[in-house]
Amino acid sequence: MRQVVTTSLAPAAIGPYSQAIGLTGPQRWLFASGQIALTPGGEKLTGEPVETQARQALTNLKAVLEQGGFGLCDVVKTTIFLIDMGDFPAVNGIYQQFFASEPPARATVAVAALPLGARVEIEAVCAK
Repeated sequence: MRQVVTTSLAPAAIGPYSQAIGLTGPQRWLFASGQIALTPGGEKLTGEPVETQARQALTNLKAVLEQGGFGLCDVVKTTIFLIDMGDFPAVNGIYQQFFASEPPARATVAVAALPLGARVEIEAVCAK
C-alpha cells in the first residue's frame, strides 16, 4: 500500500512532489525526497555556511522520516547533492553527527545548482 507522508516540521514541497512516499507490506519502505536548508515554514534558507545548511537539511529529513514512522536508524541509503565538492569534508562532519553508528550506504554527487540557491540537498531511503 502506498502512503503520502507530509509534516509541517519540514518545509512543504516546492514543486509537484511529496516529502516522502511510504510503502507498507511485509517490509515497510520510505522514500524521502531531497531536503534542503529551508526552515520548516519554507520561507527562507537557514544561512550561507554549508555546515548550517547541512544541519538544517538533515533536521528536515529527520522530521519527514519520523512523520512516516521511521528514524535515522532505519535509513539504508542516502544521496547527497553538493554544488561544490570542496564542501564535502564540512558536510561529512555534520552528516556524521546524525549517523554516528552504522551509517547507511551513500552516494555524494556534484551538481551545477540546487533549488533556491541551496548548497546541499540530502535524500534518503528507509526500510524496516
